[in-house]
This record gives sequence, C-alpha cells and structure tokens, in this order.
Amino acid sequence: MKWPGFMAGEVLRHVSQKPTTVLYPFEKVEMPEAFRGKIRFLAERCVGCKLCQKDCPSGALTIDKVGDKRFEAVFQLDRCIYCAQCVDSCNKDAIESTPEFELATLDRSTLRVVFHAPEPPPGPAEPEPPAAAKPSATVP
Repeated sequence: MKWPGFMAGEVLRHVSQKPTTVLYPFEKVEMPEAFRGKIRFLAERCVGCKLCQKDCPSGALTIDKVGDKRFEAVFQLDRCIYCAQCVDSCNKDAIESTPEFELATLDRSTLRVVFHAPEPPPGPAEPEPPAAAKPSATVP
C-alpha cells in the first residue's frame, strides 16, 4: 500500500510542467507532409482508366465519363477510410491527398463531393459560308 501523500507529490510535480495538449481549435495544428486528408481530384489529368475506383477498398470513389476524354469523380467522404490507395494507384497523378482534416458536419449530403470535368476547349472557328452571289443589275 502506498502512503497517503503519494498523490500530492505527483500532482505538485506536474503543476510546474507545460501542458502537452494544444488549444485546438483556437490554435491550428500543422499537419505532417505525408498526412492523408481530404482527397482532391484533378480532372484535367484523368484519362479514365478507373484504377483508383477498382483499388478503393471502401468503394468511396466513382469515375464517370462525361464527354470525349473528359471525366468527373464522385467521392463519398463518409465512406472513405483515407488510406490514399487511390492516390497511389493513379498513374497520371490526377488524385492527391490534402492536409485538410476538419470534415465534421451535421449534414451527410455535404460529404458527397463531385469534381466536375472542365469544359471542353472551344474548337476551331468555323469558316463563314460564302455569301450568296448577288444578282447584278442589268442595264438595258
């Protein structure tokens, strides 16, 4: 059995030490460089191979074709386990992890993120059709 004043000595020893915790959310924390946070999709790099979709263990990602060489991604962040397997399997670096981790919400629909494909570039200007030849006035 420990003597009765043992706890008081332990408390007094820790009174002079700086707290180990931070004052989150009042003081923002710096995330490490390799942190796996919210996923970002870069549609202009996507070639539509869907390796990321196949490798996602939680099925939180779908890639849809919306035009010629244009793809959009739908991420369901409430299903995502933030393993970054999709980032590793993308050959074109179209998916990346961000340091964003504050994703708490009361509305589950905000956790469904759609990254739309960019608008297609305008095609070459079509030449104007030749104007119809005006009938020349004949002088009698």
